Order: sequence, then C-alpha cells, then structure tokens
Amino acid sequence: MRERKVDVVGLGENATDIVMRLPSFPAPGGKQRIRDVLRLAGGSVASALVTCRRLGLRVRYLGAVGSDDNGRFQLASLRAERLDLTYLRRAERAHSRVSHIAIDESTGERTIFWERDPRLDFPPRGVTPEMLNGAGVLHLDSTDLRAALAAARLARRAGITVVADLDTMTPGIDRLLAQLDYPIVSSEFLAPATGERDPFLALERLARDSGARLVGVTLGRDGALVLSAGRFLYSPGFHIEAVDTTGAGDIFHGAFIYGLVRRWELEDVLNFANAMAALNSTALGARGGIATERSARSLMERGRRNVNRDYVQRAR
Repeated sequence: MRERKVDVVGLGENATDIVMRLPSFPAPGGKQRIRDVLRLAGGSVASALVTCRRLGLRVRYLGAVGSDDNGRFQLASLRAERLDLTYLRRAERAHSRVSHIAIDESTGERTIFWERDPRLDFPPRGVTPEMLNGAGVLHLDSTDLRAALAAARLARRAGITVVADLDTMTPGIDRLLAQLDYPIVSSEFLAPATGERDPFLALERLARDSGARLVGVTLGRDGALVLSAGRFLYSPGFHIEAVDTTGAGDIFHGAFIYGLVRRWELEDVLNFANAMAALNSTALGARGGIATERSARSLMERGRRNVNRDYVQRAR
C-alpha cells in the first residue's frame, strides 16, 4: 500500500487524563473538597501532534493504547483529530496510560500522578523506515526509550529532523540525546542531566554532550531559553490568566515543530510556541485551549507593544 505523505511523525505517549479541580491545594495532611472530575485526552507527543494537525500539518502517530475503556477513549480522540493511525498498536490485556491531575483553581497550576503499563511499549524492532516515509520531522519523548532511540536512528539516516520533549532523566537517555537535532527539555530535566543548576551552563553542557543543532529548556510561564550556533536566545512567556497549565509544554513543542516546518526565523518560532502554550493554559485540559495561528499572532502583537522581548547573549 502506498504511504501517505506527512509533515510530522510522532512516537511517544498518549494518555487519558483524570482531571480533578480543587479551589486550592490543601496543606500536607489536610483535606479539600473536589469541585468536579473530568476525563480528558492528553499525553505529551499526542498533544503536540494534535497541535500540529490543528495548525494544518499532516501528522502520523506511532504509539499504543490498551484494550480497556481508556484505550478506546484515547483512540476515539486521536481519530477525531484526523491523525494518520496506520501504525497504532492495540496492546491486548494492557491498561492504557492514565494520569491523575489535580488543578489548583486559584493559580491554574497542576500536580500530576501517573501510571503506565509496560505492555504499552512499542517494540524497537517494530519501528521501520516505512513508518517515517514522507516525514520532515520526527517528534519523540523518553517514555518508551528503546523505541524512541530506534526511530531517531532511522530518522537520522533518512535526513529527517528529530525533535524531542524530555522531562524525566532515565538510564540510557544519553544515547537518545546523541541522535537529536532539537532537544527541548523541561527545567526539571536539565539539572539532573547536566549536573549544572545555572541554565546557561547547563545548556552549554547539554550542547557539548549531545552535539545537537539546538538545545533548549522550557521555563513555564517564564518562557524558554535556547542555545543555537553558540548564541543564547531567551524568549519570555506571555502572562495570562491561567486556568490549567496541563499540556502547556506539549503545545509549545507542537507549535515549535510547526514553525520549523514553515521555516520561520528562530525568534519567531519561539515566540509563537510561547504564545500557543500560554493560550492553551486559558482553558481546561492538555488540549483544551489549542489556539489558531491568528490568535497566537494577536497575542504576540500585544506582547510587542507592552514589553521588550529581545534578549540575546553570546555564549560564554
């Protein structure tokens, strides 16, 4: 069967998010009444791909769902977004990935508790060149590290740009880092991975260890800092009234990939990704506030009028 051409292929996590809204977090050992409980679709790579799809890119998802009700829920959410699911695995007798998310309504911040059945792992030998056919970008996370490494190596051989969202330091992650073009990590990942608390020094170390084209760190509401071609570029975040920060990093990565595919200048890519992440935080759920390009541009324009967002520092 002839393969469909796609802009982006993603291999990684999708999840069912059980979201609990609280008026505020209780003190340790305290109690708090739950305002309501919702079941929503999430997962780092899946949410990034949904962002790319809604922005108009052609997207293929590689991953697995369990044979339970949560798996059927996840599958329905991906089908509704019109992703190419040709290579989606259904893991028999496996429990689908579930995240339990408590949201503090007074701040919009969230705390996540998650579980994952190892039977959801994508077999590394099952990752084939055909799965990447026609792609310009491969997007990964580190949830299923062996499969991610296999896919990254195939992508490198095929000249496909490899982007990754890394938030957990796990054994063997250094092998994956060596295969990446654009690792953009969380602040929680950066210090354990490099041994440096200063983000500038940490990114310099990450760049040396990985050899990537660009290394970066997302800083939540403070935006993102990247190091590319020996220069730092800081892109501040957009201060909005947050309802739920779940998925902001996932949407950042999806918007970043969109900018890469469109071949924008790096500064514009980062500002757009920050705007998309901020707008997603104005609604409930990991994908609740995915905006249009026009809405993100409008927020960026308002930001230009209010603050000076240019900050470039030469690498030490």
